[in-house]
Amino acid sequence: MSSLQFPQQTNIYHGKVRDVYTIGQNWLVMIASNRISAFDVILPKPIPYKGQVLNQIAAYMLEATRDICPNWLKTVPAPNVSIGQKCEPFKIEMVVRGNVVGHAWRTYSSGQRILCGVTMPEGLKENDFFPQPIITPSTKAAEGHDEDISKEEIIQQGLVSAADWEILESYALQLFARGKEIAAKQGLILADTKYEFGKIGDTIYLMDEVHTPDSSRYFYADGFEDRQASGEKQKQLSKEFVREWLIANNFMGKEGQTVPEMSEEWIDTISKRYIELYEKVTGKTFVPQQPSDEEIIAAVSASLKTLEAV
Repeated sequence: MSSLQFPQQTNIYHGKVRDVYTIGQNWLVMIASNRISAFDVILPKPIPYKGQVLNQIAAYMLEATRDICPNWLKTVPAPNVSIGQKCEPFKIEMVVRGNVVGHAWRTYSSGQRILCGVTMPEGLKENDFFPQPIITPSTKAAEGHDEDISKEEIIQQGLVSAADWEILESYALQLFARGKEIAAKQGLILADTKYEFGKIGDTIYLMDEVHTPDSSRYFYADGFEDRQASGEKQKQLSKEFVREWLIANNFMGKEGQTVPEMSEEWIDTISKRYIELYEKVTGKTFVPQQPSDEEIIAAVSASLKTLEAV
């Protein structure tokens, strides 16, 4: 994880995938790396162009949802870099699920019917739609695994006030509805996703990435119902195929487990899947770019100067 140096930089945080630089009191420079994580573990090899894909999808979606709620993003000075306002983050993730898939299905198929305080109906098959989308929050762990948590526990522990929760819930459901709308136009189903929010003063802002393959799961709409009826596996665009490969190779991030070897061919496959998702979700052709550290520093410095002058 290399560190860059920007004017008036006061802090740097290396996340699982993003490097976040604090500039003065007001700005964050977020660099989406090519690192890939699964089960809260950073895998040993980077995925070409993954950072660019994540950053450009997030920027596209943040612009497309600006009428629903304020968001942190101000400018995208480089393909894998975003600059925005520094918020005080809520220490939870708002996970919205339209279909019983992934963690929800693993919970459901084990016989449990309550997830994060939400009761899931009987009689669902994997990937079926919930009667309406549900919110299943998780804690935002600085290190280690995020944990499931209920709305009641969140308010009780003082992670979010009851008044703020109402706003977060409303924003999350509206954003999910918009995400599904955007996906449907591209022949996709947004199955689940997560949102992160923060505050500047009394105003709540949407932060971080939105509707990307790292934070969301998409199904192909064409043939979805037929595949459900026949019990066939759904075609999806998300990071789940990486998780499935890890599980098949006996890795779920648990103590004592070793990350399986990633071949060059497999890395290339993952990269192509990310690019495919970018093109499918946005309807745009992906133009691969690899700016040098020097180019990123120059572009970010120029953008910060412009933002400070406003």
